[in-house]
Formats: sequence, C-alpha cells, structure tokens
Amino acid sequence: MTARKMQLLMSKYGFSITIMLAELFIIFGLFLYLGQMAPILWIILVILMSMATIVSIVNRSMNPESKVTWLLVAFVPVFGPLLYIMFGERRLSKKEMKQLKQLQSMVDREDNSRALRLELKEQDKSAYGVIKSLLSMDTNADVYDRTDTQFFASGESMWHQMLEDLKKAEKFVFLEYYIIEEGLMWNSILEILEEKAAQGVEVKLLYDDIGCMATLPGDYTIQLRGRGIEAHKFNKVIPRLTVAYNNRDHRKIMIIDGQIAYTGGINLADEYINHIERFGYWKDSGIRLDGPAVKAFTRLFLSAWYINRGEISDFDQYHLENQPKDGMGLCIPYSSGPKPIYRAQVGKTVYQNLINQATDYVYITTPYLIADYDLTESIKNAALRGVDVRIVTPCIPDKKVIQLVTRGAYPDLLSAGVRIYEYSPGFLHSKQMLVDGEAATVGTINFDYRSLLHHYENAVLLYRTQSIIDIERDFEEIFKVSQEIYPHTIKTSWYQSLIKEIVQLFAPML
Repeated sequence: MTARKMQLLMSKYGFSITIMLAELFIIFGLFLYLGQMAPILWIILVILMSMATIVSIVNRSMNPESKVTWLLVAFVPVFGPLLYIMFGERRLSKKEMKQLKQLQSMVDREDNSRALRLELKEQDKSAYGVIKSLLSMDTNADVYDRTDTQFFASGESMWHQMLEDLKKAEKFVFLEYYIIEEGLMWNSILEILEEKAAQGVEVKLLYDDIGCMATLPGDYTIQLRGRGIEAHKFNKVIPRLTVAYNNRDHRKIMIIDGQIAYTGGINLADEYINHIERFGYWKDSGIRLDGPAVKAFTRLFLSAWYINRGEISDFDQYHLENQPKDGMGLCIPYSSGPKPIYRAQVGKTVYQNLINQATDYVYITTPYLIADYDLTESIKNAALRGVDVRIVTPCIPDKKVIQLVTRGAYPDLLSAGVRIYEYSPGFLHSKQMLVDGEAATVGTINFDYRSLLHHYENAVLLYRTQSIIDIERDFEEIFKVSQEIYPHTIKTSWYQSLIKEIVQLFAPML
C-alpha cells in the first residue's frame, strides 16, 4: 500500500478505531477501579460471555463447518465472543424488518414470467427446476426473454462499450460497486457522468465503504454531490462493534435508462482494464443486458439504495417501458446476501443445482476456491458420475494465504476426477460457470465463504442465450493458456502444510 493510501486509510478510519479502542479501555478501567473485586467479576464476565456465545452458536442455523469454527473461537476468552459479535450472528432491528417487508411488497413479477416458466417446464424439466428453485429464494429474481446478451472476456473490452452506452444516457444512470479508484477507467466514466448530470440526467452512485477505504478520500461522496452526482457509501463504517461490517456490498452493477445493464467481476479501477499491472495479466469477464431483464437490476439497485439510505423510492418511475430485443433464450438476474436479509444461500444453491443437473460438462472460473462441504461434494459427485468438471483458479494470487487454502482443496477434488487448472498469464478474477453448453452464470459470486455467506452479490443465470457460445469460447482460450494441475505436481514443504491446515480450520471465516 502506498504512503498516500495509508495516510488516507488512517484519516478515514483512525477516528473510528480510536473510539472502539477507547470503549474497551473504559471497560478495563472500570475493572481496575473496582479494585480487589475486579478479578472475580472479570472471571464471571468472561465465563458468561463465552457461555452466551456458545449457546447462540449452537442454536443458530448455519453450516456445520462454520459452527465448529465459531465454537472453537468462542472458547478464546474475551476475544472469541468479541469476534463473534463483530463477524458472527446478525439480527434485524424492528426498523430493518419493517423496511424489508415494504421492499418485498413493492416487488411484483412480470405477467409473462409464469407463461415462460410453464413453457420451459414442457421443454426442459432440469432447467425449469433450477429456475424454480432460484425464484423461490430470491423475490427480486424473475424470468425474462427478448433480451440481448453480450459477453465480455476482458475488462478493457467491457469498459469501451460502457463508455459508448453512457454517452447515450437520457434519463438516469445507476452504479453500485465494491471498488472504485481514481485513474483512467474511473475518471473516463466520471467525466461522462458529470456531463450527463449537467444535462439533467439523474445519476446515483452507491459504493462500499470498506471496499473503497484505501482508494477514495473520506469526503468523496461530498465531492461527487458537488458535481451533480448523488453518491452514498454502502454500510458506512461508524465507531461501534457490529457484525454488519462483515456484510460488504460486493456487487458490480451499472444501469442506463433502465434499458441496458452491466455486471460481472469488473470493478472501476485501472487493474481491471490492465492499464496498470498488479499480478500479471488481470483476467476478468462481464455481461451486458439490453432489454426487459434490466428491470430486475433496476429493482435490485433501488432496493440496496433504499435499505442503505432508509428512504423509500418510487420504483415505478424508473421502470420504463423496455424495448424488447431479438435475443434468444432466457435471462434470470438474481442476487444473494447474508442472513437474515436473505433466507437462503442463493448463490451457493444456484451453483449446486446447476452442477447437480449437469450431464456432459461443468466449467468454472473463480479467484478463490474455499467451498464448504456441501458444495465440494456436489462438485465431486458430478465428476464421479462422469461429468467433465474443470475448475480454473489464478496462478498469480492477490492474496497468498488465500491461495494456500485454495490449493489445499485440490487433492480432494483431484481424487474424485475433477480437473483443475491455474491461469498462467496472471490473476484470474472472473466468476463464471458454463454447464452443458446450455446454461451459464456470470456475476460477482466467488466459490468462497465470504461470497456465499456474508457479502451482497449478484449474477445472471443465462439459458440458451446467444452469449453462451462466447462464454464457451472464452473457456477454451483459458484452458489453452492455463497449466493443468495433477496430484504429483502438488508439492508443499512441511511448514506450508502446517500453515495450510491451520488456515483451513478457519476457512469459514475467510
């Protein structure tokens, strides 16, 4: 991290950290003030904290791996319960529950959605089952046809098309991103946004506060508002202990006039378009939708905007009459997020259902491979029944510890017949899956606990669309430049193995 970024980080969050530390020091000071009774009271408090934490974990609905890990953490005096408070269980306040119910009541599925589903049920029961399951979990998701889809195999190719579409904006532009950093990519987009705002186009921007903590100044929202852009931070960091800080907005969405939408793994920073090099070539991907399916993205953005701002929006004014296109197949934009906002693990279930229905092949790209037991078993079982399962991860990591855990998953998968590749040119950041040449997902959801359990994510499920061919071609190119991993090529020293075992124990928290 550069000196400028470090200074920026400290200026933004130094105060919050100082306040939280002060709270802890006050507690310790109180015990010191109590004198001889302090040790006894301290022991009682520690025992009660640990017992309360353990009871909460045991009674909480979570996957077994996470439960075991948190139980181990809970036995660490003081710090265990504090970690659980910060990163473990989250409960909705009455105000949040009321807001959530209001949002759900405002979301209505399209009239032709049922007809499309019934038609699909007659043609392909397996695909129908996957989509029906998705719709039951995500109230915002819906089935759309007559939508053009365009796949981008790199950040730079998608960026150029983004600029062209932004220049044509007439009514509104919505952006929701995890990372934004000043540089060629963002500045080129910002220049157009300023011009459009001056012309009367409504521009809303929502970015994650922690995701941008080292890339944007603390007062950046104020700067943008001065330029006519309504900008807000998602889940703003304030000086208090809360599990909500663990739930980051990892989505990447751009919506133009309710007609065009972009999503994928591409944030708004220069490494994503390979203008700067961080870990070799940055391989990413994205998708552009043009047509009725963009309505789902508009609803999703407005829902996030409403929850974050605490003010309800008139959804109808942004649901413009989309121009149907000639695009073939079906598009199902969907989202996932933490409990209790989302009742089910939407991203994980979509991946599992697609893998379980595969008959020919399953191709996957993910920067991180830290899947839980259920998802790992689905991948292994597909390979064991003869499906050609291939997973591609980066050769050059952005986080070495995470790569250690990722590689720790290789032996188990290889033993079941899963083929694993590492992308040789650099860092692979794309999150996509292709199944049997008919269904695919493109979005923000990694194969790791954070994406599948904790973060707000989004993706598009594609069924027999024109972009499926381009996604398949992208996988073929990836395989050509990637190194296949075999059991005999996995070599680790004793200390690497020890670190791997320790880190894997806490994988559900990574």
